[in-house]
Order: sequence, then C-alpha cells, then structure tokens
Amino acid sequence: MDAYRDQYATLFNGGKDVTLLAISTDPDTTLASWAREAKYPFTFLSDLGGTVGKLYGAFNTKYGLDNRTLLVIAPDGTVSYVAAPFREVDPTSYTDLAAAVQKAVSAKQ
Repeated sequence: MDAYRDQYATLFNGGKDVTLLAISTDPDTTLASWAREAKYPFTFLSDLGGTVGKLYGAFNTKYGLDNRTLLVIAPDGTVSYVAAPFREVDPTSYTDLAAAVQKAVSAKQ
C-alpha cells in the first residue's frame, strides 16, 4: 500500500477523475487506524466475509481473505484491467497499472 501512496500522483492522476478503493477483509477500525497512521490519500473499505471479493473473483476461500487482485473500472462501469494477482514488488506492475488508469481516464474525456 505504501507504493500506491508514494506513487499516487503518477499512478492515479493525482486523484483527478480517479477513485482508488482498497478493499480488505480486515475490520473497518483496523483499516481506518492503519490508513490514518500511514497517511494514505485513498479510501479503505472493509469486506468482512469477502462479499465484494467473491463478486470480483478475489476472495480466497481457503484463507478467508481477499487476495491481491487489482481492477481498474472504467467510467462506464466495465472492468477495463485486471491484475490477478497484482505483483506489488515488480516495477513493471506499476507501469502497466498507470497505463491502464490513464486509458480508463482518457476514455471518459
């Protein structure tokens, strides 16, 4: 998550025409505390039970957790990019993500 924070302006158009939601099966109080302490400029959502993760194929039933799936959803509501799993240690993952976000933002204009 630190990479998202540190590259927020580049990856997510500085938040202009982009909404970043981080979804986890952690409780909302845990997520809120963590987000505040780390100064994340985006929203965390709690997915207790994995309802959202199941809808998007990101829920791991064996461990009861949402896995590191990353989706870019275009302005028309369609999923325009999927990284499953998102490989946060691979620099090319961020290059690909930035391109996917820019493509989705450009489609709106």
